Amino acid sequence: MERQPQEVDILIIGAGTAGLTAAMYGARGGNSVIVLESNVHGGQIINTWEVENYPSIAKISGVELATNMYEQAVSHGAEVRYEQIEGHDFSGPIKTVYTAQTEYRAKAVILANGVISRKLDIPGEQKYTGHGVSYCATCDGNFYKNKVTAVIGGGNTALEDALFLSNQCQKVYILHRRDTFRGEQHNVNAVKKRANIEILYNTIPLEIQGQDKVSALRCQNVVTQEQQTLVVDGVFVAVGRIPQNTPFADSIQLDESGFVLAGEDTKTSVPGVFAAGDTRQKQVRQLVTAAADGAVAAVMAGSYIAAELA
Repeated sequence: MERQPQEVDILIIGAGTAGLTAAMYGARGGNSVIVLESNVHGGQIINTWEVENYPSIAKISGVELATNMYEQAVSHGAEVRYEQIEGHDFSGPIKTVYTAQTEYRAKAVILANGVISRKLDIPGEQKYTGHGVSYCATCDGNFYKNKVTAVIGGGNTALEDALFLSNQCQKVYILHRRDTFRGEQHNVNAVKKRANIEILYNTIPLEIQGQDKVSALRCQNVVTQEQQTLVVDGVFVAVGRIPQNTPFADSIQLDESGFVLAGEDTKTSVPGVFAAGDTRQKQVRQLVTAAADGAVAAVMAGSYIAAELA
């Protein structure tokens, strides 16, 4: 099937928090804006049961927040299309992105394609995601005050999540499949000093159990093969995030983990291509920082178009 050409000022890849915020700012700035999304709009936030850390909103479900962002972006003139990217060419002043149906020709591109959390792939994980299984302690930890939680992982994220949770939880387990942590020593030392953190070395999760929500975690010691069931209210998975940037590896500079090398100005190594949200190399990945990135990227893209392509 022949692709139909489509010209646009700003093409945004990804309809999560960063992408939808960029769409709103881009459209309000007087640019034509199209957002490409291969799945559903909202990004990872749609898996979050409740959001309590977004400024001015006391409490809202992830789905409702994503819907509000979508409707706001569209109300300002942005268009969201659900198409899978099949190729691109960022080499010229006009950037080209291909889907099965369309050849998009954009004056600027914003990569807001985000990341996916690495999964445990054990029984109960998918069933209880948003109901006791979380991939972000700083997002959801507040729901577990005075409760018992388990963190899965052995890197800095897992250690930092355990420390964060220990400030509000009655008890925190850390399950790590090895006998030493991969995280920085100061994080390891801090974890070992917390009286309400119990470390289970050489231990892997086998099954997340519950009824309407998580109530237990079955696990196994890989050395002794002994199994035990931990009574927990929540399971926090911290075994890594996977950026979705492989298709762009030959076009823009990525770090060793696959995140886009872009600073706070969101500019990538290619003029006219910007990166916003979790897809770029950064320390803090929260809704509010994704929204901030989206706003910055849209403003930078608009300035680029005005200065370079006017």
